[in-house]
Amino acid sequence: MKETWRWFGPSDSVSVENMLQSGVQGVVTGLYHLPPGVVWTQDDIETRQNEIAVKADGAPSGLAWEVVESLPVSEAIKTRTGPFQSHIDAYLTSMEALASAGIDMICYNFMPVLDWTRTDIARPLPHGGTCMYFDLIDFAVFDIFLFERAGAEATYDAETCRAAEARFQDMTEERKQALSKTVTAGLPGAATTLSIEDLRTELSAYDGIGKDDLKHNLKAFLEAVVPTAEKLGLKMACHPDDPPWPVLGLPRIVSTEADLAWLTNAVDSPSNGLTFCSGSLGAHADNDLNAIVKRFANRIHFFHLRNVRRLSEACPTSFYEDSHLDGSTDMVSLIRDILETHPTPVTVPMRPDHGQDILTDIGRNPAPGYPLCGRMKGLAELRGVVRALSRAS
Repeated sequence: MKETWRWFGPSDSVSVENMLQSGVQGVVTGLYHLPPGVVWTQDDIETRQNEIAVKADGAPSGLAWEVVESLPVSEAIKTRTGPFQSHIDAYLTSMEALASAGIDMICYNFMPVLDWTRTDIARPLPHGGTCMYFDLIDFAVFDIFLFERAGAEATYDAETCRAAEARFQDMTEERKQALSKTVTAGLPGAATTLSIEDLRTELSAYDGIGKDDLKHNLKAFLEAVVPTAEKLGLKMACHPDDPPWPVLGLPRIVSTEADLAWLTNAVDSPSNGLTFCSGSLGAHADNDLNAIVKRFANRIHFFHLRNVRRLSEACPTSFYEDSHLDGSTDMVSLIRDILETHPTPVTVPMRPDHGQDILTDIGRNPAPGYPLCGRMKGLAELRGVVRALSRAS
């Protein structure tokens, strides 16, 4: 697999030199300063390419922008309301600019309002580092008692509701504020973050939109963009939901093997493909990751390899970001199946995803999930597995 690294631009705490020393072969990035729904211009794209192409001393880095992550899909497109058509037009124009710049892969997602969601971005670990954590009880505390979403209690079983009430009663004001901030935070590199009131407003746009409605809207989006992707030689790679179940009453439609089958059949084209994220899919105990890789090998355009540790086999459940070779997924077996079944196992891009904060990451305040040392360790582990399996075959 082609080793890549997610980078958030010059403001990232990880430098181009750091990426080179990690041994990566390409860069995954986006124009994070731009909000969804606007055109990515050729000039903006070339600026980002030039930032990747040179080191601080002006010497060539040898690295290039390989994958777009993400060209964001606006909430207007997801709900098909307001300026959704102009946002689709902007998306098509941006696709053309990316293709002109020689970039041929776009990772995107269709998660309403909140993308990946955690309740703690720095949970202490026994080895002294920290990890990102989704605590189901904490999330229920936020949903029921802090956000006070109407009907939230019905989302959870009675035991979870009782545990959430008890925890809420014991929470300090500082912890309540920290939990709210974490749940509503924007993604790393995002142009905006949400307040509680912002979140209420965003959720209200989905009133009356259920799972079938959202699937209809995703299919309409694909019908609009896939023909252009085919014409331009672009690959669209949809990222699965994280976590892979409904959040705050919002439907999630890219969470299971059945969802992936629906998506790839909705517009049956090689350009309509998947980002296989072993962490997102692995948080759902019913997902057989090896079977998914084998079934969709021809439509998986991009791999995010990370490991989560589920705290139960229920769905939903608490989970945390484990080391890349630990957790609930047998990563060695999974990589073996990727190498054996993917049509282009040598050139398909892969990146280590969501590292733990370790060593000099501590106190450096990297983007949540994107530390230098933690991801470098994960990449080294994954590289070793790939090298050993390749030699064994």
